[in-house]
Parts: sequence; structure tokens; C-alpha cells
Amino acid sequence: MSSRRARPYTKKGDDGTTGLLFGSRVEKDDLAPEAYGAVDEACAALGVARAEAGGELAEVIKRIQTELFVVGAELATAPENHGKLVPGKTSVTSEMVTAVEEMIDALVERVEPPQEFVLPGQNRCAAALDLARAIVRRAERVAVSLKRAGRLPNEEVLRYLNRLSDLIYMLARMQEGEDYERLAIF
Repeated sequence: MSSRRARPYTKKGDDGTTGLLFGSRVEKDDLAPEAYGAVDEACAALGVARAEAGGELAEVIKRIQTELFVVGAELATAPENHGKLVPGKTSVTSEMVTAVEEMIDALVERVEPPQEFVLPGQNRCAAALDLARAIVRRAERVAVSLKRAGRLPNEEVLRYLNRLSDLIYMLARMQEGEDYERLAIF
């Protein structure tokens, strides 16, 4: 008995367009694919960090990766279809932002935030986290462009990405312990 397997290619994007959720199509270099593409990259960088991490940190990273799929779904939806999104599943909520803030607050109790610039690369996990943080910042910048263009109905996306980069920064510092390298250039 043979089953036909789905192929990973559709050929629909050969014309330089890509599909959004609920059927809309846009150019591949449109702001929406730029934004959710950066979110996808951040999720992949977090995957490298999670592969290096263990225990509690790996679980926190996995939670963030899962939530990034929510962010990506929202960014991959044309504004006219945002009413079809489900809060917390395909749309970012204020509760998601609050949860990230609570995680940051808990980390600040455990790790003193550095007052100097930090040079990434003390260990592989922290370096992957710092890479993910930088990519989240890029996703945030593109989301700001979407907002300015009137194509980001839910500003919780911006708040979430802003807080998330802070959380990932603190996770990297926790991973390094007191062993982070300070870059005192001033």
C-alpha cells in the first residue's frame, strides 16, 4: 500500500509572491513577510540556544518559541482578516506581554542586569540567545513599519516583541552567570 506524500513545494511562489493566512498574497519582500520572516529566524536561533541549554532554561526557550508562532501568525495575516484570529493562539494578547514582564522581573531577582555593554560569546547558549535577541529587535523594527503603514491592527505585537528582546537578553546573562564579559568602552 503506497501513500502519496505531500511535497514541500507548491510552486505558487515562483512569481515572487507568498501566501498570507486566510488566502491573501503579497510580494515576498513585502513588510509582512519581512516581519514574520524575522520572527521565524528568531525562533530558529532560539532552537540553537535550546539545544545547548538544559532544564528550566530549555523549557522557557520552548515556551518563547511557541509564542513566536502566535506572533508570526498575526504578522502573516492581512489587516482585513485580523477578525479571524484567536487571542493567544494566532493573536498576541496583553496577558502574553504581562507574562513576559513577570519572567523578566523574576530574572532580575536572580541576575543583576549589567550596566555596561556585554560582548556576546561567553558560551554557545548565551551567544545563540544574543543572536535571537538581535533578530527579535529586527522583527520589532519591521513591525513598527507595518504599524506606520496602517497594517498592524494589534499593537500588543510591538509590546510583546519589545519585552521579549529584554527577556532574551536577561536569559543570556543568566546563562553566563557572573561570567559575562563587560565591554567598558566609556
